[in-house]
Amino acid sequence: MFNLLKDCTLCPRDCHADRIAGKVGYCSETADLVVARAALHMWEEPCISGEKGSGTVFFSGCALGCVYCQNHNISRGLAGKKVTIERLAEIFLELENKGANNINLVTPSHYVPQIIMALSLSRNAGLSLPIVYNCSGYEKVSTLKLLKGYVDVYLPDLKYMNEKVAKKYSNASDYFTVSSQAIAEMVRQVGQPCFNENGIMTKGVIIRHLTLPGYLEDSKNILNYLYKTYGDLIYISIMNQYTPLLGVEKYPELNRKITANEYKELVDYALEVGIENAFIQEGETALESFIPEFNEEGV
Repeated sequence: MFNLLKDCTLCPRDCHADRIAGKVGYCSETADLVVARAALHMWEEPCISGEKGSGTVFFSGCALGCVYCQNHNISRGLAGKKVTIERLAEIFLELENKGANNINLVTPSHYVPQIIMALSLSRNAGLSLPIVYNCSGYEKVSTLKLLKGYVDVYLPDLKYMNEKVAKKYSNASDYFTVSSQAIAEMVRQVGQPCFNENGIMTKGVIIRHLTLPGYLEDSKNILNYLYKTYGDLIYISIMNQYTPLLGVEKYPELNRKITANEYKELVDYALEVGIENAFIQEGETALESFIPEFNEEGV
């Protein structure tokens, strides 16, 4: 499986980089596993974090590369520490010993072969937690199929329907086509959502949508599409935490937070459509402090 990295087509970019030979893919990473943080994380959806926290592993690099990325230090390969597959397996077990509700893999797409090998090692050593695959939604179905039996909860984004917007901010005009096919595969794999006695999701799909300033209609179209396609088979997380960080000066329309009225209009629309399985954010979530420090904690 590791040989998949020799001519890498794990993500929709199909860059064919020989990452084993040290070439950098579109994701900004070679075959070396780079992890920026591994710790209990309290800022996910309630059924992911719960009271004990989600055992979150932030991988460096990203195959999408949005101009407004909230985790830009790691998505652009600027932070993180190289670890072996064996060490990654140990990290999973350490997070379980700390009381994590699950193992939460953030931006994992470009490391799928290594992650599968690490999960096999940690499961053989006793790992019993649900595995959460936390991604941009820009995934290849063929790569997702490798994860069947390894992932219990899929936590993808669905960022855009509008091709021009996807091209402008993520250089991915095919984003919706690719992501909608990926989500269909995720739902096919895990089926109906399940929760344990503490309300933690042990199986299912939660789709996140981060509302961008000025694109309320695209957000409404996404919510409408998701509910008409999947109904109550999925949960939807409607997020208002967009924060303009360094790098968006070239895009003045993105250089602000969304307003309370914009977010209220979107939530009201979700209710009008009939969406009930949803998470919304209240209070001041659009703060840079909402983003954790990528200081190699737990690595």
